[in-house]
Amino acid sequence: MPHYFVIYKPYGILSQFSGDDHTLRDIGDFPVEVYPVGRLDKDSEGLLLLTDDKSLNHHLLNPLFGHERTYLAQVEGIPEKEALHLLAAGVKITVDGKSYLTKKATVSLPENVTLPPRNPPIRYRKNVPDTWIKLSLIEGKNRQVRKMTAAAGYPTLRLVRWSMEDLTIEGFEVGEVRSYSREEIYSLLRIEPGKFKLGEAKSPHFPNRNKNRR
Repeated sequence: MPHYFVIYKPYGILSQFSGDDHTLRDIGDFPVEVYPVGRLDKDSEGLLLLTDDKSLNHHLLNPLFGHERTYLAQVEGIPEKEALHLLAAGVKITVDGKSYLTKKATVSLPENVTLPPRNPPIRYRKNVPDTWIKLSLIEGKNRQVRKMTAAAGYPTLRLVRWSMEDLTIEGFEVGEVRSYSREEIYSLLRIEPGKFKLGEAKSPHFPNRNKNRR
């Protein structure tokens, strides 16, 4: 049976197993067939799903099957309503050297954000306030959230992926790993068990599978 692990990826960890830098090897000893679904940048934190379920990996990375992922972004400044409306309606960012208009998103200012402290902490500026923004997207371009908030005039200081559909890191500590069953993962991701057959994906996104990753 496939494996499913959810981790709270710490700041400074690469979303990969290979390389001499800090990688997922620093978090735990996972089955060799397991790889992350998508990625979080080294300077981003939060939910990262690891699995050897090729069909699920294909489904979650295929833009045809848009699924909601929610981020908490601590930004510099206090966003005005116009900026929040702009983020929700779509902003122009650069993707692969080309102008791209982001899809509609759900944006809000959460009243209370309780997260484990980041190591190292963000650099505070005494005379510049900061604010948490909650953004729910159905797409995942490279560094999209950071580019979006910057385009709206509010650079991101700290970025945490909080959830994918109903799968969240609520209650997790930084670096914590939890194992799930296939039924639990599919239910939390709102995917019907019969939507596709196990192993049907023709183009799995598991790179460097035959290279030494340990």
